[in-house]
Amino acid sequence: MAKTIRDVLDSSSRSNPTIMKMRNAIILAVTLTACTSRVPTTAPVPSQGAGLVHAVIPMPVSIQLDTSRVFRVDSSTVIYVDEPADSATFGVAQYVRAMLAPFVRPDVQRTAPSSPIPAKSIRLLINPATASVGSEGYTLDITQEAITIVAKTPAGLFYGAQTLRQLLPVSVEHPAALGRRLTVPTGHITDTPRFAWRGMMLDVSRHFLPPRDVRKFIDVLSLYKMNRLHLHLADDQGWRIEIKSRPNLARIGGSTQVGGGPGGFYTQDEYRDIVQYAASRFITIVPEIDMPAHINAALASLPELNCNRVSPPLYTGIAVGFSALCVDSAAIYPVIDDVVREISGITPGAYYHIGGDEVQKLTRAQYIAFIERMQTIVSANGKQMIGWADIATARLSPNTIVQHWSTDSVQLQVARGGKVIMSPGPKAYLDMKYDSTTILGLKWAGYISPQKAYDWDPAAYSPSIPESAVLGVEAPLWSETVIRAEDFEFLAFPRAISIAEVGWTRQDLRKWNNFGARLDIGRKRLTALGINAGN
Repeated sequence: MAKTIRDVLDSSSRSNPTIMKMRNAIILAVTLTACTSRVPTTAPVPSQGAGLVHAVIPMPVSIQLDTSRVFRVDSSTVIYVDEPADSATFGVAQYVRAMLAPFVRPDVQRTAPSSPIPAKSIRLLINPATASVGSEGYTLDITQEAITIVAKTPAGLFYGAQTLRQLLPVSVEHPAALGRRLTVPTGHITDTPRFAWRGMMLDVSRHFLPPRDVRKFIDVLSLYKMNRLHLHLADDQGWRIEIKSRPNLARIGGSTQVGGGPGGFYTQDEYRDIVQYAASRFITIVPEIDMPAHINAALASLPELNCNRVSPPLYTGIAVGFSALCVDSAAIYPVIDDVVREISGITPGAYYHIGGDEVQKLTRAQYIAFIERMQTIVSANGKQMIGWADIATARLSPNTIVQHWSTDSVQLQVARGGKVIMSPGPKAYLDMKYDSTTILGLKWAGYISPQKAYDWDPAAYSPSIPESAVLGVEAPLWSETVIRAEDFEFLAFPRAISIAEVGWTRQDLRKWNNFGARLDIGRKRLTALGINAGN
């Protein structure tokens, strides 16, 4: 095929430099297509004009595609799951069916293991023997007759489905588009994540984000194989979760936000719905109630949390460090017990985040005693404690996770055998401006472009944090300067996608030029999903 194109173009290209460039680009593209079985994952991006072999994000461990042959999704395509299929596996199959609607057959079919299935089928198979790809990895095989995703767990099947989704045209995101054709190139993909923790944090305390908008974030994060959503539920400016035994926390503390305004909070039923929706996309919700500082909304709601038993006024500014619980008072701990108990009871995930950062009004001894008591309370409620890395100065259990964000004492917890979530401000803080022209955001950690968010290695970022201590990465989005959902989206994307590949893909397989080219296609997908992406 490449020889035929060369023959057609050679006579004209010798005398026309523009045609010569086009000729070379076309031949390169065809050569890549024809030789896909020999194209490694780290193949360079074809030159401008040739097009990408694929635009999958995060980059898989191994991917070989033959774009000259395709599987075509049509009305005869059937989704199959092998029995015994649990509810999570069947849920992934239904997700794939909904993704491909209205083309595929409406019902997911169950089949016995190793039974032959008809042509034009998509098969999802749980195989515990697929140990080489780990608990979240998968293999994806695509022929002209069938697509098969095999994984050790339903999460692996789901991530394989996300890769399939990104191999399909962007029109897969437009079910009502006229003349839509869904084809996927044939090939074989093997994939597994580098890090177990791949997340984002949404600060809903300074500006409240309604449940429907949180679900929209969950949809996009899951598309790029993120598996944690950390919700910063309380701060000086707002308390965003109903506590039934202490209703004033949400009723009063949730009544405003930065700059004033109505604020808002999640009822426990709304929170449960968010948790359940996230779980259906294999994302674990991590709740955070920041204390002993960043706590004015609670102090304004419950007088007994204050040393003078007098509530301060609600706060709508953005300063930090001025508030603190009366940690020496026995009266605050029944409140804390109730908060941790109720939130833990409606959060099936293993984690509870206590914040613990930027404490300026307590002595070192008061702070350490409080953090150690919080560790006991969290553990008693069956959760694993997480805190911003400031907490590492306390005597922590090796099981407690610290979250690195700035110059801190994280090495103390590393020395105890503890794990670290990497969220360095200059790389991962999505509330930073893209550049000097960006209206929204802050700049204390510097400007962060999508490339800057991408070009770092979590295992080499800090000499005091070896790879063995790195649990994963998380991109926080603080909300001082954002009000609408569109504002949150503008700062989050596409930089959160950069962090997604940082967390999933091995360092030796990551190159910015290659990622940047794939991200150009990813931006089109974000637009199709109705996301207000930034720079």
